[in-house]
Amino acid sequence: MPEGDTIFRAARTLNRVLAGQLVVRFESVLPALMRVDHDRPLAGRTVESVAARGKHLLMAFSGDLILHTHMRMNGSWHIYKPDERWRRPSREMRLVIATAKVVAVGFNIPIAEFLTAREIERHRDLAALGPDVLDESFAAIEAHRRARLHPEGAIGDVLLNQRVVAGIGNVLKSETLFVAAVEPFTPVGVLDDADLDRIIATARELTAMSARGAMRKTTRSMDPNAKLWVYGRGGLPCRKCGTPIQSRKTGADARLTYWCPRCQVRGAAR
Repeated sequence: MPEGDTIFRAARTLNRVLAGQLVVRFESVLPALMRVDHDRPLAGRTVESVAARGKHLLMAFSGDLILHTHMRMNGSWHIYKPDERWRRPSREMRLVIATAKVVAVGFNIPIAEFLTAREIERHRDLAALGPDVLDESFAAIEAHRRARLHPEGAIGDVLLNQRVVAGIGNVLKSETLFVAAVEPFTPVGVLDDADLDRIIATARELTAMSARGAMRKTTRSMDPNAKLWVYGRGGLPCRKCGTPIQSRKTGADARLTYWCPRCQVRGAAR
């Protein structure tokens, strides 16, 4: 699933090429979008901005119309020149927004809807989001408070709760807890305030570091094969101590969590 850093990079690119441009063509295979476009055509509107909010992407158009998309597991946005061949099959296209200069194509996007600014404020998922880990005005105190509402929850699961902090996904969860030296299955109630603050700060630092680059990277290593500390490295030696990295499926979605049993210990025992 695209995480906050991926969505941030996508929004940054889309904003760079689309903001200020006039929409000349809109297509979609999603009936809900086409119904709104029939009543309030997108063609003829100007793209005002494209921004990320956690794992959500918001594309604002003139005339109080906002396209809200969420990528889930496989969705993505591509940018093409008007006459350029797509790199994905047309059957995976879900929506197309074309200007005179570029064509933005959303592939395999499962969630897409047009909203007004007022509807954004009342949106069930968007309004409930925790502080965005990539927001310049990130409220660490509020993220800490929300995490404390789940004392029995494993810190790895709580970090994935978008109502606690928005933008952290499965990869950055594992990477954050490795760098913070905390076992992923530690209950939040076991962590002292300093531990929890360090975890939140580390998540923000690693997500921002990944968002600034062209790809996800958390190690600062110059080795192109050493981008991540633990994620996807089950059974391989820890990059710090050499202990084999462990993995386990956790949560309702059975996502794999990776950790080093030597470098990461259980909360207050650290």
